[in-house]
Amino acid sequence: MAAFSSPPSLLDRLPPVRGRYEPDGAIARYTWFRVGGPAEVLFRPADVADLANFLAGKPDDIPVTLLGAGSNLLIRDGGVAGVVIRLGRPFSNIRCDGTTIQAGAMALDYNVAKVARDAGVAGFEFMAGIPGTVGGGLRMNAGAYGREFKDVVREATALTSHGESRVLTPEDWGPRYRGSGVPSDWIFVGCVMNGVWGNPDDIAKAMELVQESREETQPIRTRTGGSTFKNPNGHKAWELVDRAGCRGLQLGGAQVSEKHCNFLVNTGGATAADIEGLGEEVRRRVRECSGIELVWELERIGIPGGGEA
Repeated sequence: MAAFSSPPSLLDRLPPVRGRYEPDGAIARYTWFRVGGPAEVLFRPADVADLANFLAGKPDDIPVTLLGAGSNLLIRDGGVAGVVIRLGRPFSNIRCDGTTIQAGAMALDYNVAKVARDAGVAGFEFMAGIPGTVGGGLRMNAGAYGREFKDVVREATALTSHGESRVLTPEDWGPRYRGSGVPSDWIFVGCVMNGVWGNPDDIAKAMELVQESREETQPIRTRTGGSTFKNPNGHKAWELVDRAGCRGLQLGGAQVSEKHCNFLVNTGGATAADIEGLGEEVRRRVRECSGIELVWELERIGIPGGGEA
């Protein structure tokens, strides 16, 4: 694994926190692919106030990267410069009040769906099919099985790059297909969502169908990163990849899934360069086959091994 050789002065430049700083922090373990280099400094804030104070006191020239569930993320082999923030348990709260659900940014989407089910609140069943967190879902307007975050979110709360709290209405948030209008350096810390009353048994059956569909159609029990490419207008990415003859294509330890060819898989010994290189080869073949330029949905961050960011 690559490591940063920067002087310890980076830590000296960071503000005091109640959470924990970890120089040369191992972050590949937090991603589904389980590949990539370390964070120059890994920061685990104690709570929202601690995170806000860090952002307010951090020098502007130090880059900050947020790491969520790591389900749709590829960390390059050279690691990530600056500070990588990993939110923990204090950001994982879920509370149901009538048909309203409040959730922290690190709450798992599936756990939100379970809390809603147990309370007899419908409208969150689709979240059982999203392998990520609420924060990532807000950033990407994540969706599955015909519904998206924008269909349930009433308001979201984010911290600006300087630690100022902002409560965002849907108009402020600006959700779009697999994206939002919020500045990339803002950090979501939670949201309020609305559902409707439903029958817990019916909700449970709907969630089971979502889970069964994922199990049957996606390689969820492998080291993967979720959907690799966005669906172009009028097309499905997996069909374009299949038509270009890429199903099962391999590069090093990386492979296009035989089960769902919009998923890349770490077969056990892949590097981040293998996975990203395979994705670029798939994009090239699809472009040659159909004339369509696939756009990455998988987020890729950090420094290529032996290269620059």
